Amino acid sequence: MPYRRLPNTDQARIRALKSAVDKGNMWSMSNLVISLKTLSEAHSFLGKFQTAHSYYRECYVNQAKGSRKHLVNVKMARLYVSHFIQVLNLSVLRSEIKTAYKEMYGLPADASNVPDLMSELSIVEWGSKIIKGEMQRTSQGGIPIYNPTIAKVKVHYDIFLEGYERQKNLQALTSRSLDKLASMRPKADEIILDIWNQVEARYEELQPNEVRLDKCREYGIVYYYRIGEKAIEDLPDEDD
Repeated sequence: MPYRRLPNTDQARIRALKSAVDKGNMWSMSNLVISLKTLSEAHSFLGKFQTAHSYYRECYVNQAKGSRKHLVNVKMARLYVSHFIQVLNLSVLRSEIKTAYKEMYGLPADASNVPDLMSELSIVEWGSKIIKGEMQRTSQGGIPIYNPTIAKVKVHYDIFLEGYERQKNLQALTSRSLDKLASMRPKADEIILDIWNQVEARYEELQPNEVRLDKCREYGIVYYYRIGEKAIEDLPDEDD
């Protein structure tokens, strides 16, 4: 015998609910397959669930679109921050800038390596440090670093930072909308299960079996055959 399985995606849940609601609305009050209470609950919940699903998809698409543009800005900010630190370290090695001044940038005096800038958070941190450090050093009479200038670094850093904050907000919206959607799934499954049980109970005496299954499918019930099961059922009887 084929077995049924509750939907495992939100779109499948929506299809199941919509099929049941649409089919249920076609029957007269005196001949309902699904109880009026369940049908009313399904209709009300379906609208809310569709709205929540659409909002999540909208948030996800907006985040994905913003991410593609943001990645370009991340790459440029990382490049300029890294390049500035390299030039600063070289200037210290050539004794053009005193080693002690590296502390203004939050950099260790005894090392010339570039900090790890792979994460966006590290770019936020080190971009801020070198901008503040360069402004502090030059305000005390130090010669500005060129190629790149801190002004050029700041332009790309500010563009990146704006996108970074925007993406965090979009990610938060997507996360909240997904949480809301996820919280509704158990109720969706509960309603779908109730509908399916009522439909199967109504048609349980209907024969042959495939006709009964087709009637149930009209209400959104999805049946699955085990491997080889359909082929076995299709074999003719010995008396045929």
